[in-house]
Amino acid sequence: MLSSEATPFASTGGLADVVGSLPKEIAGLGHQVATLIPRYRRTLKIPSRPVWENLPIRLGPNTYTVAIYRIEDTSTPIFLLDYPPFYDRDQLYGDLDGDYPDNHLRFALLARAAFEVARHLFRTDIFHCHDWQAGLVPCYLKTLLASDPAFLGCRTLTTIHNLLYRGLFKPVVLPQIGLPPTLDLEFWGDISYLKVGLVYSDVLNTVSPTYAREIQTPELGAGLDGLLRTRSNVLSGILNGADYERWDPETDTNLVANYSAKDTSGKQACKRALIEEFGLSPAAMDRPLLGIVSRLTGQKGLDLIPEIGTALFGDDVYLAVLGSGEPAFENSFRALAAANPERMGFSVGYNDGLAHRIEAGSDIFLMPSRFEPCGLNQIYSLRYGTPPVVRATGGLDDTIDAETGFKFRDFTAAALLACIRDATAAWTAPETWATRMQAGMLRDFSWRRSARAYSDLYNRLGQ
Repeated sequence: MLSSEATPFASTGGLADVVGSLPKEIAGLGHQVATLIPRYRRTLKIPSRPVWENLPIRLGPNTYTVAIYRIEDTSTPIFLLDYPPFYDRDQLYGDLDGDYPDNHLRFALLARAAFEVARHLFRTDIFHCHDWQAGLVPCYLKTLLASDPAFLGCRTLTTIHNLLYRGLFKPVVLPQIGLPPTLDLEFWGDISYLKVGLVYSDVLNTVSPTYAREIQTPELGAGLDGLLRTRSNVLSGILNGADYERWDPETDTNLVANYSAKDTSGKQACKRALIEEFGLSPAAMDRPLLGIVSRLTGQKGLDLIPEIGTALFGDDVYLAVLGSGEPAFENSFRALAAANPERMGFSVGYNDGLAHRIEAGSDIFLMPSRFEPCGLNQIYSLRYGTPPVVRATGGLDDTIDAETGFKFRDFTAAALLACIRDATAAWTAPETWATRMQAGMLRDFSWRRSARAYSDLYNRLGQ
């Protein structure tokens, strides 16, 4: 597994959750699995040991001397690529000024290091590449390393977690990453690392069946729909799973009270604690409390929330929000919370414990995404007895039905408000609401089912 992040070591969202959970499930099916991610600043305190020091890696005209570390006490091997000039930084991909200007080198080095790990530390049959950051691996394998006997018969799978993130760079980077300009890597005047992976991988998949269909359309294909249609015979959709060891209200240590589908009484204590944590009015106990945990980006549809804020609070509901992202979204949520301090709480940043408490303490969870490759928070919400309101797109459409949640189709503030009102009206009928909660809590979206689908894909690759 090649990835730029993996929970709990380095994370910005769903990609990390997948790469952090999938390997142990795959290993449980009899495969041998290892993972390679960069050794970022935030991983330096994680117990690990060097397994290879002073490793020279040639990349274009330059040679980089790196080290490979292995994290201690993990169920499957997790290797870290250590090169402080590239990875010892505050953030994973960029800062307030934008993306780091050397990202093309940072993740090309990760791709080349993968082959050295595979050559010397972990004999590899399949390189499973996640998103654009690993997109160069299939290309290197079939060009620069095509005649290397160490990799004869190796196959590649590229998983698209979000097609919008394509890894775009100017063509001038090609000599720096050791690829000739004669290769067909051009994407509307740029070079796209994700396109490279899509062209050179043996098979492709994405993280839900519906998203696999959506990305082959001009509306959601991000300029790559034509390529994906030509490769549709090797493209599949495998729904992400949830890590129920981390996300289970019956055992969750982040909560003031635990509960289960058989006994949901502890959820009221979680709601009361969340209201107090955000400083909301105690009257919120008797009205619906809506929750949001999200990256604050245009994809997530959160620009609709300030549009309906006045009407929403006029309906006597409450809102708890955790997230960070684009400054414009952060500012609009700050302003909405400041104008409605007893009805809305807003916490900026990444806070895993608070994310769990919002899932448990909210009555209804909101995910009004413009598009959503899979989504995991709606799956967590089901397990926590918090029926979600979602837009019917991608994995949201695949995981939520009329028994467990509420869906709207038109991406408009009016459609979202109408769906929320349907949900809050349903909340006022305790017996049917309890039935809805229990139906969601009993749905199984564990990694077991998804891991079997990946295992089948690996086995077909190996034939």
